[in-house]
Amino acid sequence: MAGGAFADGATLKRAHLYEYKTTGYFIFSCLVAAMGGSLFGYDLGVSGGVTSMDDFLKKFFPQVYRRKQQHLHETDYCKYDNQILTLFTSSLYFGALIFTFAASHLTRSKGRKASIICGALSFFFGAIMNAFAMNIAMLIIGRLLLGVGIGFSNQAVPLYLSEMAPAKTRGRYNQLFQLTTCLGILVANLVNYGTEKIHPWGWRLSLGSAIIPAILMGVGALFLPETPNSLVEQGKLEEGRKVLEKVRGTTNVDAEFADLIDASNEAKAIKHPFRNLLTRKNRPQLIIGALGIPMFQQLTGMNSILFYAPVFFQSLGFGSGTSLYSSVITSGALVVGALTSMALVDKFGRRTFFIEASIEMFCYMVALAITLALKFGQGVTLPKAISVFLVIIICLFCFAYGRSWGPLGWLVPSELFPLETRSAGQSIVVCVNMIFTALIAQCFLVSLCHIRYGIFLIFAGLVAFMGSFIFFLLPETKQVPIEEIYLLFQNHWFWKKIVGDGTNDDGLDGEKGQRN
Repeated sequence: MAGGAFADGATLKRAHLYEYKTTGYFIFSCLVAAMGGSLFGYDLGVSGGVTSMDDFLKKFFPQVYRRKQQHLHETDYCKYDNQILTLFTSSLYFGALIFTFAASHLTRSKGRKASIICGALSFFFGAIMNAFAMNIAMLIIGRLLLGVGIGFSNQAVPLYLSEMAPAKTRGRYNQLFQLTTCLGILVANLVNYGTEKIHPWGWRLSLGSAIIPAILMGVGALFLPETPNSLVEQGKLEEGRKVLEKVRGTTNVDAEFADLIDASNEAKAIKHPFRNLLTRKNRPQLIIGALGIPMFQQLTGMNSILFYAPVFFQSLGFGSGTSLYSSVITSGALVVGALTSMALVDKFGRRTFFIEASIEMFCYMVALAITLALKFGQGVTLPKAISVFLVIIICLFCFAYGRSWGPLGWLVPSELFPLETRSAGQSIVVCVNMIFTALIAQCFLVSLCHIRYGIFLIFAGLVAFMGSFIFFLLPETKQVPIEEIYLLFQNHWFWKKIVGDGTNDDGLDGEKGQRN
């Protein structure tokens, strides 16, 4: 069966011996770390709302403001087609993709906690810079600082949550990252809805409010424990065992701790983790986790809607306040989707959510494109019924994404990599994610202007392809211990032809080859 063959419980090492209880200490650690998602989410939500505010446009982009006020007959798609305006949004993600590699070194050498704290600090200073910006240069510099914060937090937080959580509930707790991301988007849209009425400095309040999640995460991170995996990797075995006992709520952690030590010993044999990702035994993790899923997460078209929802709704003829209100509704659908995924992903599995939602999202994108092709672009306001239909379609699309590619796009890559390449792999995940996030942010409005409704047909085709990618190539990872995921690929119908028994390393890492 395509994508369906994987290791059964008998082939796993010590997973059947793992014990755990859900403790308050564990819940606190996960909730604080997951605040990193709120940094990402708040920025995703706030930038589109701010770029639709008249006061912001008049100060920094008067040309766009004048074009917005003119009801040009020739098109409605091009109201916001301005590359400097889109650079305001995309510059953050260019900053994130560069600094995620620095985050990888810090995460591996000093631990996940150190990267989380660095991310909060950088995000805080970026928010201050944006709130007091007097020119475009200050805006872009502030956005770059925000990007540094995102690069560190997005690199460390998914790893932290996956390593802290027990195997049987890893999906649920890892998705706290996506839940806080969605809540950040929702809060940002609510803030925008309120500050849009505050003239002429409401946009400053929207951008400056980003310091709140940064402070919450930064202060909370000071009280976080390091993950047992990271402590063992750093040679702090006694401390690692104490933390493991505390988060599992039992002293009977011998089996899990032994697996961590084995994984750490293999990790120490790898002196070049990025190069080791190229070996045959890590080829599935590279293609699926580091390249495929993070790229496809952005190519769903979801972030183009998140970035520019208020702008997009205004292009459809909605008023400024109405467009921001519609954005609140769509971000609410994302939150409901994330909660649904948290509740059910460890029961039904990752593949089920990926594939089912891809089918839905394909249908919604086609419906959106057909509606716009038939009813939009003539320089007139859409009928109310059509506008309501479009908002419903976009909400359904957000709900499907919110329970699939949104949360699983971070969960699955974070659980695929073995310990020796985990930080390096997560850096590539964030880098690829941010490259395509930045490209979507920079290119969506110009594509909307020139390709018009066709851009949504392109997204539909990409969604169909990525659903097939998951069906054929991703084994089910639910309830499999994170240090034993590699066994799935050795038993997968396709990947076993490439990885074999995991000992063939193509000679790309000499010290590992000699050890084997």
